[in-house]
Amino acid sequence: MGKTSSYRLGTWVAEIVLIVLGLIFLIPFYFLLVNSVKSFGDILAHSASWPTIFRFENYANAWNKINFPTALGNSLLVTIVSNALLLLISSMAAYQMVRHDTRFNRLLFGLLVAAMVVPFQSIMLPLMEVSNVLSLNNSIPGLILCYLGFGAPLSVFLFHGFIKTVPVEVEQAARVDGSSRYGVFFRIVCPLLLPMFVTVLILNTLWIWNDYLLPSLILNAPELRTIPIATYMLFGQYTKQWDLALPALVLGITPIVVFILAMQKYIVSGIAAGAVKG
Repeated sequence: MGKTSSYRLGTWVAEIVLIVLGLIFLIPFYFLLVNSVKSFGDILAHSASWPTIFRFENYANAWNKINFPTALGNSLLVTIVSNALLLLISSMAAYQMVRHDTRFNRLLFGLLVAAMVVPFQSIMLPLMEVSNVLSLNNSIPGLILCYLGFGAPLSVFLFHGFIKTVPVEVEQAARVDGSSRYGVFFRIVCPLLLPMFVTVLILNTLWIWNDYLLPSLILNAPELRTIPIATYMLFGQYTKQWDLALPALVLGITPIVVFILAMQKYIVSGIAAGAVKG
């Protein structure tokens, strides 16, 4: 009886701690939401208080100010195409490295893993020089190509560890039945990689959607701005339009929050499975 009571007490304490931590993490969202419907003066004077007058016109003004439909379209295009290419290329590359364990493939995999620890700031200037030579500046395809280069190391690393858990016998049986190498990969291996596909999709989507630095280096034209760049335009050297910036932030994070809530159940199982033999 004593053990049962201690177990219940420990469970209650753990639940209370988790609830408190959850509320703490939600505090920034509270400030963001309540201040997004205040006037500029109220934001500066009473940022923590509940709004006395809800100014939902802030959202309409922010929508027009940053040209939100265009920025949203650019962000969706970059995120979707980059993710599709990263999933396809990284999974195929990792499969080749695992199933053909040659010295070259081991060296290539080691270089990809080493690239994960290189800070982006250290290669900004070489990146700009290369992008100028290849005419990648001020173009959506150029930005997508850069995301492929920077996103491939982590994606290949995760796929590499997960593919090791796929039984080789299943592939051998398919080859005996007459399936080609591509048929084995797309019909047999890809369905088994679904948890890792979702995991890589979530991680890369979070990174690409919220990234500011790389698009700010590649994209210059106003009609090519992604959501982070368009939102940053509301912050000048001498003025900060908080009554527009906060609604713009809410508009910008809403699609990604909905996406993460819909996909989050896959991420823990995918990362755990990929780390078992990574």
